Amino acid sequence: MSAATLKPEPKPLPTQSTAERPVPLDRPYAPVHKRPLPPGRPREWYVTHNRRLKAMRLAIALLDSGIQPGGARDETIGATAELIGVHPPSATTCHMVRALMRYAR
Repeated sequence: MSAATLKPEPKPLPTQSTAERPVPLDRPYAPVHKRPLPPGRPREWYVTHNRRLKAMRLAIALLDSGIQPGGARDETIGATAELIGVHPPSATTCHMVRALMRYAR
């Protein structure tokens, strides 16, 4: 047999993703150990940094529970924040959560 008559092996089927099915959140939620932030930065840097961390936690929790970016309204994000034990997010943080969820796709 020549090499031209050999058939390539079929590609394996894709694995299931958590985006296709909801995954229950682990309870109780235990936050990771926090390290001190670097000193000497302007206050706005700390505010933005903490907002990003909160938005990332919320985006991960929403994606793990099967919520799509289009279905992540402010009320849904607020309910998830309460579920995982963080303070209710502002409208700016909710906007950032949706942007992170879209980017993760």
